[in-house]
Amino acid sequence: MYVIVGSGATGSATARQLADAGEQVRLISLQGAGPAHERIELVAADATDTARLIELTTGAVTLFNCAMPPYDRWPSEFPPLAAALLTTAERSGADYVMLSNTYGYGPVDGPITEDLPLAPTSVKGRVRAQLWHDARAAHEAGRVRVTEVRAYDYLGAGALSPFTIMVGAQVLSGEPVFYPGDLDAPHSWTYTEDAARTLIAAARHADSWGRAWHVPSTSEAPVRELAERLASAASAPTPKLGHMTVAELEEIGRTNSVMAEFPEMLYLYDRPNILDASFTVSVLNIAPTPIDVVLSEMATAHGQPQA
Repeated sequence: MYVIVGSGATGSATARQLADAGEQVRLISLQGAGPAHERIELVAADATDTARLIELTTGAVTLFNCAMPPYDRWPSEFPPLAAALLTTAERSGADYVMLSNTYGYGPVDGPITEDLPLAPTSVKGRVRAQLWHDARAAHEAGRVRVTEVRAYDYLGAGALSPFTIMVGAQVLSGEPVFYPGDLDAPHSWTYTEDAARTLIAAARHADSWGRAWHVPSTSEAPVRELAERLASAASAPTPKLGHMTVAELEEIGRTNSVMAEFPEMLYLYDRPNILDASFTVSVLNIAPTPIDVVLSEMATAHGQPQA
């Protein structure tokens, strides 16, 4: 039995892939949401309730942490959430696989590899880095087996990222796009299903523990190209794209607490940002899904009712 905490796009994809492979899965979220499947048990629980989480995880092979607090509450809510899951893994005896991102590296010139030191320059980057440092310390002390899978900006049906929020939704609706980054800078994109496959492969590999893995990117296309290809996949009008200034982004943030968090992360979008996942490809044998498949999925899902 596998336990997954967090029923967002990647957590749900991980549950579905495991269940389709014949595994029993317990998917935990505050609302008890998730995909309907005979081998997926949906459980409503607060993941910061360590005693309850240990009860739900005892007997599991692996505990996957795919949970994330609201973007604007990371400093206050992420540490206790992660601490509860780490304690649960230690006391239940389950292996612990964390889903993370690249924030902990800080600005990097050139491709980002897993062996780079964590050198965060943002509040959210420091939060992410500390979660990994805490988990790896527990691993090195022999209290639990830990590995971390790091993704970049998400694409796919139900995915949430700056692209899906500020570009994709507008392209699919035929609306103008205003983006606060370089529209022509190469950028790595993660398909949620590829992230799920990497999580599962990392959990099953004997040499996975105590290190990080990068999810192979479905594309390194700039935002402008990606928007145009998404429009083509949806038979939507050619998108009109413009640049959003920092001042305009900050103005939106005055009334939108989530958008207020984006300015400190602009270093990810105002220059080329490429995630090197060659080690994952060679060791875990994970190949990325072609980008046209991903964009077609996003186009088909647009406007459909959410489960």
